[in-house]
Amino acid sequence: MTFKDWLIERMAKRELNSASLAEAIGENQPTIYRILSGETKNPRLHIVKKLESFFNEEFTSKTLAPIDSTNEILINQYHDVRGAMGQGLVLRGESGQITGWKVTPEWLNKNVPSNTGNKNLAIVTGFGDSMRGMFNSGDPLLVDSGVKSLDYDGVYFFRIGDEGFIKTLQRIPGEGIRVISENKKYETWTITKEMDFEVLGRVLKAWESKEF
Repeated sequence: MTFKDWLIERMAKRELNSASLAEAIGENQPTIYRILSGETKNPRLHIVKKLESFFNEEFTSKTLAPIDSTNEILINQYHDVRGAMGQGLVLRGESGQITGWKVTPEWLNKNVPSNTGNKNLAIVTGFGDSMRGMFNSGDPLLVDSGVKSLDYDGVYFFRIGDEGFIKTLQRIPGEGIRVISENKKYETWTITKEMDFEVLGRVLKAWESKEF
């Protein structure tokens, strides 16, 4: 069952529409509508938590298959249609690669409760220093490659031409998409309609390493 189906079921039981539910949880109606229509397949975690709290029921623990801790899930390195990461895209400041992880279903359910499906999860190794403060070059990032559009502002893995980027993207009406680095030494810039822009996935989690 998808989160959309879960939500529709519970709204029907309480005879709620998108407007009344949005008001009840303190969000705007279009946010709920986009989930119900399927436009937003991967809602923000804080929206999921609000809805779980309102219905007094957790999505993951009630609707997913029982957890078998002996079954490991392999999360592979991200590959795009042009080949392995680092071959199809130019990644400036790359410092080696993490080729994959093995996790238990329990870890996934507790740490990544909202995504477009296990098969779409991928590891990208952080590169460059423009996002220092969120992650360092060489640190692991968990990406949902099933997210192919900019439904809302957040941290995305994307390309401009043949160059890959991981940045915070912010939509600016009438202007374009603002690209923001965590490291304030880097200037913000704007993606315009003329650029060859493609979303490759949304970053769900990033781990910032520290040396001791």
